[in-house]
Amino acid sequence: MNAVLTAPSRQQHSPPVRRVGLADRLALRVGLALIVWGRRPARTERFVTREELVELARLESVRHTRTSLGPLA
Repeated sequence: MNAVLTAPSRQQHSPPVRRVGLADRLALRVGLALIVWGRRPARTERFVTREELVELARLESVRHTRTSLGPLA
């Protein structure tokens, strides 16, 4: 017969869970937001002023007029 002659050993409990403070959670969120913001795609479009639009329209009308008249004699 196999009898246990030694006293049962104590169970090892896991160490207590360490709570994260408010400042640490806030720092993590801000850090992740900065990483995401830094990886955003570059903005390729630029804003065109009204004066530039007027000038582009004028140039387009001149180009259209020149091409629709054909070769001059």
